[in-house]
Amino acid sequence: MYTVLGRRGLILLNTLPNNDQISSTPTLEIQPLIEVRNLKKYFKRSASVLEKVLTKQKDSLVCAVDDVSFSIYPGETLGLVGESGCGKSTLGRTILNLHEKTDGQIIFKGKDISDMSNKTTKEYRKHAQIIFQNPYGSLNPRMTVFEILKIAIECRGVSDPYVQQQEIFDLIERVGLTKRQLDQYPHQFSGGQRQRIGIARALAMKPEFIVADEPVSALDVSVQAQILNLMDELKQELNLTYLFIAHDLSVVYHVSDRVAVMYLGQMVEMAETKELFNNPKHPYTKALLSSIPAVYKDEKKERIILEGNVPSPINQTVGCVFKDRCFNKKGPICDLVRPEWQLIDGHGVACHLYTEETINE
Repeated sequence: MYTVLGRRGLILLNTLPNNDQISSTPTLEIQPLIEVRNLKKYFKRSASVLEKVLTKQKDSLVCAVDDVSFSIYPGETLGLVGESGCGKSTLGRTILNLHEKTDGQIIFKGKDISDMSNKTTKEYRKHAQIIFQNPYGSLNPRMTVFEILKIAIECRGVSDPYVQQQEIFDLIERVGLTKRQLDQYPHQFSGGQRQRIGIARALAMKPEFIVADEPVSALDVSVQAQILNLMDELKQELNLTYLFIAHDLSVVYHVSDRVAVMYLGQMVEMAETKELFNNPKHPYTKALLSSIPAVYKDEKKERIILEGNVPSPINQTVGCVFKDRCFNKKGPICDLVRPEWQLIDGHGVACHLYTEETINE
């Protein structure tokens, strides 16, 4: 464990996914709100008739999330980045039990919620919610805003119509809309307004933890800033905890206390935001950060171009998942051995560049 000064003050953070590897010198013990331990989510892929006949290909598994572990602490925002298809959204949805996990543990406030009954899942949803990426497809087009929010409040157990109405009035104003817009349908709003409705729907359950699945990627830049500022205000006001999934590294830098990097279903690096952006350890993180466009034309910046093809997530990869595109590959060990997660200068990183065998070579 180590202590960082984040947006919410002094926080004791654990960047090691494997609790057995933690070297603990705590000054203040803070329990994680969410713990993910060795989480796996595999999807079955059925081979087509032609594939079975022509190539004799059998059914296979898509390893969307492959043995991922991390913790999120109360009041912090953990940014989750990685290229398309790396498993970010699947990870977030699996934590909320929108996808049934294949293996591993999900622990919320010290309680294992991995194998929940329908009743337990309903109770968990009162504490953990999601803001979807697409504000156009995540709202029921046949319901007014009032009806959308009313259903969420009813699911929380509030049945008094007067109390429901007052809560809906408070919610809609809190996200920057007006009462007269409650009788309108989703198609009558802009993209930014729809995302505000999606935020209000998540808040209607009064959650402690929210998975924000690329909440601003479908919005204009000016609208993105408004939504991000709103989410930050709500975080401070309601003491929320976010898992913020995004492609835009500039956005992640602005909103996150810590950043985790995923590649092909696996976590490859995690650190405090400024430390990770200023001193990345993993080769993939270095390539990812080098892709951020420069603001000024005359600003010189070394661009790392990755060669080779992105490997398939079908079935598990032997060795390092980044071995075929890595510009710092260290020989057979990368091909044969999966790197272990370790702590290097405040970073949690999974790379053979930092194993004793490689350093001694």
